[in-house]
Amino acid sequence: MSTQKKAYIETYGCQMNISDTELMHGILAAEGYAATEKPEDADVILVNTCAIREHAEQRVLGRVGQLQQFRRGRPDVVIGVTGCMAQRLGADLLDRAGGVDLVMGPDAYRQLPEKLAALRHPAPALPVLGGATAAGGLTVLTFDPFENYEGVEARRTSGASAWVPIQRGCNYRCTYCIVPYVRGDEKNRAPEAILDEVHRLVADGVVEVTLLGQTVNSYEHDGWDFPRLLRAVARVPGIRRVRFTSPHPNGFTRELVAAMAEEPTVCKQLHLPVQSGHDRTLKRMLRRYTVQAYLEKIAWVREAMPEIALSTDVIVGFPGETEKEYHATLELMRTVRFDDAYLYKYSLRDGTPATRLPRKQFVPDDVAQTRLVKLIETHREIQAQINRSELGRTLEVLVEKEAKRGGLLGRTEGNKVVAFAGASTLIGHFATVRLTGTTGATFSGERVEDQPVQRVA
Repeated sequence: MSTQKKAYIETYGCQMNISDTELMHGILAAEGYAATEKPEDADVILVNTCAIREHAEQRVLGRVGQLQQFRRGRPDVVIGVTGCMAQRLGADLLDRAGGVDLVMGPDAYRQLPEKLAALRHPAPALPVLGGATAAGGLTVLTFDPFENYEGVEARRTSGASAWVPIQRGCNYRCTYCIVPYVRGDEKNRAPEAILDEVHRLVADGVVEVTLLGQTVNSYEHDGWDFPRLLRAVARVPGIRRVRFTSPHPNGFTRELVAAMAEEPTVCKQLHLPVQSGHDRTLKRMLRRYTVQAYLEKIAWVREAMPEIALSTDVIVGFPGETEKEYHATLELMRTVRFDDAYLYKYSLRDGTPATRLPRKQFVPDDVAQTRLVKLIETHREIQAQINRSELGRTLEVLVEKEAKRGGLLGRTEGNKVVAFAGASTLIGHFATVRLTGTTGATFSGERVEDQPVQRVA
């Protein structure tokens, strides 16, 4: 019977959190922990969290309570909360989520093995670097201005695709956003380290990489800017697809558009958060661009890459948003016609500047919800029209996994998901698929062989 320790990590939130989970699994693997997908088998159960919206935090608190069941008869099981919510709430989590042993922020993951060992074998006067003990648990919440996890071997979850963090933290201070306060200031990795990682990934069979950063296009390091880095990654032999997320409109330049258009391995797909369609709201959000400037950048992109697939983020119900300003956002959605969009109702985050706005400016929850519902309806109508117009096209997809209802799921260059029939041996490989149907957000297709991939002129 194996006595190897096992770790289970459940992930909430953005792509950076997914990447951080791979990082933590890699750190734990170096100390002899095997990853498991079953919390009932784990010696260590971690919930890697998001702090962007209150709803996400409430889900985590409920989930931590559910995970206590896996301790029955196994009192040595350690349960921890990591990530942005852990950094935001700190020791309060030990009181709010009963049964939590460890609360650890995003800059402290190298200390995971050490802290787990301390929890298993507590000393009477245990020194805790950058943390504290409280309510029977341990908090580790220090910010490290130089921590980019160089030298850590992440445990990847996909053989064909990989997240490659190039930046941690954020120097913007959007008034609604908690990220700078839970992830710290921007830290950019050395380009040589990034390129070395991409070369190693290719050697391991990876064909698609996504460059990650909170504002990925603000990347700068020793004379390198983001367009230069993107071109260098795109030219690594063996790479077939390169993506990046998420850029900030304020630093989205013509040089970046040129790199996207001219490098054949850079996917013709762009996620460019807009957040609002009205200048007054954008100014109050401290977004640092106007609607006209945003639309100008969209025009650059579409002129250089007519086939580009666009997606965005939008927040409705920001304090002070009027009906006129909200309708300007609807109009922007109709003007740009995004292929996909992530749409949210404003969520107050303690510690962010927006919480200090006068309470009379806060939009009532029922009004904000009505606005969100209409925004979602508007987007889905546009998305369905766009996707129906693509039926009949023959596209190359990277096959990612088996579909829950049978068959396979693949992703197009435009980041659209296609379900089609095929053998599991195709997972991790490219297949040519004809789009035959759409449910609005995803496609169904049929595999075709010896057919050319079609691109929009």
